Amino acid sequence: MCIDKKEVLRYLGYKNQHMDEKLNNLIDECMAEIKSISKPKYVYDIFSINKDNGFTLENTNFILEGKNIKDHLKNSTKCAVMVATLGSMVDSKIKYYEKISLTRALILDACATTYIEHICDGVEDEIKEIARKEGKNITFRYSPGYGDFSIKVQSKILNILDANKRVGVTSTESSILIPRKSVTAFIGFQIEEKEKINKCLSCNKYKSCSFRKGEISCGY
Repeated sequence: MCIDKKEVLRYLGYKNQHMDEKLNNLIDECMAEIKSISKPKYVYDIFSINKDNGFTLENTNFILEGKNIKDHLKNSTKCAVMVATLGSMVDSKIKYYEKISLTRALILDACATTYIEHICDGVEDEIKEIARKEGKNITFRYSPGYGDFSIKVQSKILNILDANKRVGVTSTESSILIPRKSVTAFIGFQIEEKEKINKCLSCNKYKSCSFRKGEISCGY
């Protein structure tokens, strides 16, 4: 798996300004380092959605709350719930470089963000293939923290996936995923094609987003 340098530069806020050879080489080094220290893991399960009494994942006590996640899954009778991670070594390296080279730490963080999104894209493709065999399409990934879908559900997601045991992902009392470069998401199975919507509008960082102000996207 590769790390898209254009994506790394986008996370770093690069807008075609001059970049000297030293910085360019440092980015290349960080991309290689992230690949060498990451231990990507992921897991997902597929649940039927019971909409008779709210949105409940079948055979669990997980009730999906919030208008935006319900809108996201409004045409779905089942969904995949996933978690992916790069592992704890990435966190340790970023913290280490924060003490000796903030520039390297920032670049390494951008490389890690790009890489975990790439891993998630691969998981999504795998889930899409399962849906295709059922004659269905999928929605885009929707994660806690988007719109009014609270990040407080992180622990519930990890519990239903037994994520600590299966991929080593936990969450703090404030619902921060550990390792930090981890992602949880919901992907609906539906007959319809993916809706072409402006996903920025459902993001809780819409008003303050520096990417959007630069007329680009964060990739969400």
